[in-house]
Amino acid sequence: MSDKLFSTRDEPLSSADLDVCRRVHEAVCADLDIERSSEKADSIGSLVIELYRQGVHDEHQLRLMAGGRHIKDEN
Repeated sequence: MSDKLFSTRDEPLSSADLDVCRRVHEAVCADLDIERSSEKADSIGSLVIELYRQGVHDEHQLRLMAGGRHIKDEN
């Protein structure tokens, strides 16, 4: 029997983690012109959190994988 009862994927997200997910969610909704209070936005939010829990922590990667647009570097 395993000493570990749950994976790190089941651990709660920190405030910093949630900030990343929120920024990505807002960006994807803006990219796709989706009202943030819609069911589609809820689905995107769930996807962003699931991807984050799976280890995708880079905001640009999260944004692309959730259906958003690539952002060119401003520099």
